[in-house]
Amino acid sequence: MQHKANNNLLLAAGIFLGLTLFAVIASNAAISIKEYERTVTVKGLSEREVLSDVVIWPIQFSAAENDLKTLYESLDEKTSHIKDFLEKNGIKSEDISFTSPSVTDKSAQQWGDNARAEFRYTAQQNVTVYSQDLDAVRNVMGKLSELGKQGIVFTSGSYQFQTEYIYSSLNELKPDMIEEATKNARKVATKFAEDSGSKLGKIKRASQGQFSISARDRNNPHIKKVRVVSTVEYYLSD
Repeated sequence: MQHKANNNLLLAAGIFLGLTLFAVIASNAAISIKEYERTVTVKGLSEREVLSDVVIWPIQFSAAENDLKTLYESLDEKTSHIKDFLEKNGIKSEDISFTSPSVTDKSAQQWGDNARAEFRYTAQQNVTVYSQDLDAVRNVMGKLSELGKQGIVFTSGSYQFQTEYIYSSLNELKPDMIEEATKNARKVATKFAEDSGSKLGKIKRASQGQFSISARDRNNPHIKKVRVVSTVEYYLSD
C-alpha cells in the first residue's frame, strides 16, 4: 500500500511539473507572438470635386378662381406657358413632366377665415425638369421671373420642392480613389515606422469606408465633394 501511495504521489508531482512547464512555454510563446505582431493602424483620405451630372428641378405654381372649370383652364394655360418657355430656353421636351394639380375648395372647410376668402378654389401644379444638361437648366432658372411678369405665381419653400443635384458616376471614380486613399495611408504608416525606429511590414487588415457625396458649399450645390477614408493596419518589425 505504501509503495502504491508513493507511486501516486510521484505521478501527481509529475503531472504538476508538466502542467507548470507547459504554462511557461505557452506564456513565452504568447509573448513572442504578441511581440511579433506589433502593428500600426492608419487612415488614408481621398477627395475629389466633381460637377453633378443630373439636376431635378421642381417648379410649383398656384392659381385661384371661383369657378372650377375656369380654374382648370387657367392651370392648363399656365402649364403650357411654362413648357413652351422651358423648351425655348434649351430644355428638351422629354425632360419635362407634369403632375396632377392639387385643388382645395375653401368653402368646404369650416375653420378660419375661409368663408370670407376672395376665391373659392385654389390649386397647385407641379412641373418637373429632370435633365443631364446642367448648364441649360441653371441658365433658365435665372430667367423664370419672366413668367412671373405674365401672371404666373410660383411657390417655394417646401423641402420636397427643392432643386436636387445628383452625381451618378461614382463607380467611375471608385478605383482611383481607393488606390489613392491606400497610398496615403501607407505614407502615414511609413512615417510612423521611421519615427519609431521600425520597419513597415505587410498589411494585416484593411477596411474601406463608405463613399460620401455632399455639396461643396451652400452657394454651389451643383459642385459635389466626393470623399472616402480607408483604414489599414500594418505589421511593424525592428
